[in-house]
Amino acid sequence: MQTATPPLRLPKVEAAADSRPALNPPPDDKPLSAYFPPYSEGDERLDRYTSIPYVFVHAVGIIGAGFAIAYGQVTWVDIVLCVAFYYLRMFGITAGYHRYFSHRAYKTGRAFQFILAFLGTTALQKGVLWWAAHHRQHHKYSDQERDIHSPVQRSFHWAHQGWFLCGRFDKTDYERIQDFARFPELRWLNKSFRAPAIGAVVLMFLVGWLIRGDVMGGLRAGLWGGFFSTVLLWHGTFTINSLAHVWGSRRYQTTDDSRNNLFLALITMGEGWHNNHHHYQSTANQGFFWWEVDFSYYILKMLSWFGVVWDLRTPPRHILENRPATP
Repeated sequence: MQTATPPLRLPKVEAAADSRPALNPPPDDKPLSAYFPPYSEGDERLDRYTSIPYVFVHAVGIIGAGFAIAYGQVTWVDIVLCVAFYYLRMFGITAGYHRYFSHRAYKTGRAFQFILAFLGTTALQKGVLWWAAHHRQHHKYSDQERDIHSPVQRSFHWAHQGWFLCGRFDKTDYERIQDFARFPELRWLNKSFRAPAIGAVVLMFLVGWLIRGDVMGGLRAGLWGGFFSTVLLWHGTFTINSLAHVWGSRRYQTTDDSRNNLFLALITMGEGWHNNHHHYQSTANQGFFWWEVDFSYYILKMLSWFGVVWDLRTPPRHILENRPATP
């Protein structure tokens, strides 16, 4: 069953090759809520409801992994679990939350749409509608005054995780994500985003217990496949908001400070080609050339061979060459 919503047409950003638009347009006196009604006014201190679980997962993951390494209790199974669940859930974020729900870069049926949303939700980066709506806002005002996670406008820490832990931005802008908010299963996932993540950790614990035959086996599976993998996943994803706007090369003169970075592309399955992405947003591939590694796109391409996804958008030649389209 295919979704019947029309594709979201995002504006293409093109700038003169010899001039770069100003990153800091003149400020106005309107509050942020005048542009984004769901966002509450007030201070930007950390929200305890969000921050305590965030700190808890870090403490359990890092301290637990540290003790396991120190006492020689790490096996290849632990490493495989950690890496596998890192990249499986990263795909849910990159191919699901980002390229599909935020940018409509390809099409799929309602069943796989839910699978993508569920997989991304297990990454504990809040709800799919919340994530996609905020990301669409980021592109509209990227590195300008009203970009809520710009390291150019604010601090590196704020762009990396401060905004994510701030209660001011905790509400979902349903007006900005109307195309997907009409699906009740997505609205449920958006409101109950903690449940799939907790369920995934419990499942890993049970599988580890069954395979190894004792409770310790379950605890180790939960530690490496759940807690420590999630810590790595959080910061791997967050580097695109922070590092990808300050570290790397710029092929295209966009209106923001986005960068291309091979290292970030490897740890995020292709998201590190961030300057490419801000040059032309609604494409299924972010590595525009064959040497730009983009594992999320490779997987989407394989899925298209079996009809799971289709109509994968790719940038036209004039976009790659940074020139006007031929009439």
